[in-house]
Amino acid sequence: MKTQTDEVQNSAGAHAKGTVFVVDDDTQVRRSIEQLGKSVGLNVVTFASASEFLNCDLGDVTGCLVTDVRMPEMNGLEFQTHLMKSDFRLPIIVITGYAEVPMAVQALKAGAFDFIQKPFQPRVLVDVIQRAIELDAKQRNQKEQLSEIRSRLASLSPRESEVLKLLVGGKTTKRIAARLKISPTTVDFHRNNILGKMCVDNLVELTRAIDLSELAGGESGEAVNTLRRV
Repeated sequence: MKTQTDEVQNSAGAHAKGTVFVVDDDTQVRRSIEQLGKSVGLNVVTFASASEFLNCDLGDVTGCLVTDVRMPEMNGLEFQTHLMKSDFRLPIIVITGYAEVPMAVQALKAGAFDFIQKPFQPRVLVDVIQRAIELDAKQRNQKEQLSEIRSRLASLSPRESEVLKLLVGGKTTKRIAARLKISPTTVDFHRNNILGKMCVDNLVELTRAIDLSELAGGESGEAVNTLRRV
């Protein structure tokens, strides 16, 4: 019997547009969203409960999660809270009935991407799903860029790191030379090495890379925030 895990793994490479994970105890809703998603070229994997989803190995796929806010065993809010605690990264779209809008608002405050009210228009749901997948793809791309920046920063020698801090701090070649007690020619030598190792063509691109790391926060942001404290 083909499991949800098999379906995810077998189709992830074939559907570059993304995968939609649907969690809803209503069979008709699951089938409706599955048909809708597949009609626009998306891979759709459905689950009848939150526990069924949690027991599935999703792999590393670009996509989003669509879940009903009211389900037996674990409702949508409890489900979302559990996912957030486990560092779940896919955007979450909550489906809600008219009387459950306050719960959907709670879900948004807790980090959900958006909510759709029943009965939903197919085009509206598709638009929200596609925006969620685009966001996930963008975040994954940024994560890859940050990983590359961290790796390149780690490849710099101690002296190159010193020069880098002063460069992004706006210091001129002459001031850097005086500060580090080296010649301007040596500063230029280190600057060229830095640009090469960081895979950028000029100081504008170098500063942009450092800014991206700082905006990301976390470990990567903390690691390079010192570049501004010169």
